[in-house]
Amino acid sequence: MENVWFSAALWLGLALFATLLSIWLRFSVALTEIVVGVVAQLLVGALVGTRYLGSDGGWVTFLAGVGSIVLTFLAGAELDPEAFRKSWKEATVLGLAGFFAPFLGVAAIAYFALGWSAQPAWLAGVALSTTSVAVVYAVLLELGFNQTPYGKLILAACFVNDLATVIALGLLFAPFGPRTLLFVMGLTLGLWLLLKTTGPFFRRYGGRTSELEAKFLLFALFLLGGLAVWSGSEAVLPAYLIGMVLAGTVGRDHALVRRLRTLTFGFLTPFYFIRAGSLVQVPALLGSFMVFLALLGAKMLTKFAGVFPVTRRYRYPREESMYTTLLMSTGLTFGTISSLYGLSHGIITQAQYSLLVAAVIASAVVPTWIANRFFLPHRHLEGLSQPSAVEAQA
Repeated sequence: MENVWFSAALWLGLALFATLLSIWLRFSVALTEIVVGVVAQLLVGALVGTRYLGSDGGWVTFLAGVGSIVLTFLAGAELDPEAFRKSWKEATVLGLAGFFAPFLGVAAIAYFALGWSAQPAWLAGVALSTTSVAVVYAVLLELGFNQTPYGKLILAACFVNDLATVIALGLLFAPFGPRTLLFVMGLTLGLWLLLKTTGPFFRRYGGRTSELEAKFLLFALFLLGGLAVWSGSEAVLPAYLIGMVLAGTVGRDHALVRRLRTLTFGFLTPFYFIRAGSLVQVPALLGSFMVFLALLGAKMLTKFAGVFPVTRRYRYPREESMYTTLLMSTGLTFGTISSLYGLSHGIITQAQYSLLVAAVIASAVVPTWIANRFFLPHRHLEGLSQPSAVEAQA
């Protein structure tokens, strides 16, 4: 669409409709936005042409990217450092189990059962081994789990899972070189500077109507994100680390967190979730529907095989084991990033890309719906200050 204001109105109209739909159906907003993106792509494409939705437009891609970065940052910022120190071993075991089981299992199924060659099979293993920090955080926030040690542990495990995915993608396909070393050095220095200077800087200059805090955080996220992209990594990777480093400063400033949530959920993340849904090529999906089901089933079954026994080992009640396993079966950001990396580097074909992205996006919807519908662990929500949100999701 040539008129950018009409295009922006279309996207925010879709976001508004998705929010109303989530209220009427009592679903997560993130999930309804993804579904609305899939349907909008079909309807707009059939009525006036796919270019009018503009999912690949520069400004839409940028806003969607900013949405995923700020959302991931908020997920890190709301980690309780003390609670994380107490449970880091458990989070690490859960995260690594949630990575290795689907990584090896899906790659084997793609190679032996679907007949994909070795490189596409490994790429499928990487893409479907992910857990979406963005989706999990959005769901936990809506329910109030983000305030509980249980929710913080799940977020930490998701981060470990995605970090392992990024490392696997780099080891298997991306070249490690001087830029990688410079990125690690720059990220380490940047995190140290943020840790030392953010608190005093905010106390000296913050609290003004100019919203200096938000500008400072966006500057840091964009700068280190740009360094990550320059080195061949992804801009969303430093966001969670920055959030974790600043959890003691930003996470405890509830007014600042609320303002960032307004910016993120009110404007940015609809572009991220709706665009994710719009990337699904339904005709390609329907043409190889059994392959799509095989990939989605492989991801969910291997996640179950990896995560569920670990939760039982840590003596989770059965309901919590299922809820944790299902939430860690979600995928979106790094799954689509890995798929797009494979397509742009000639590792997978367009058809394989469509099937992988469809499976990744379906994994953001199906396990989350099952988890919230049948396995919601209510005991962690007792005494929290968000009863209406809980009731809405239950």
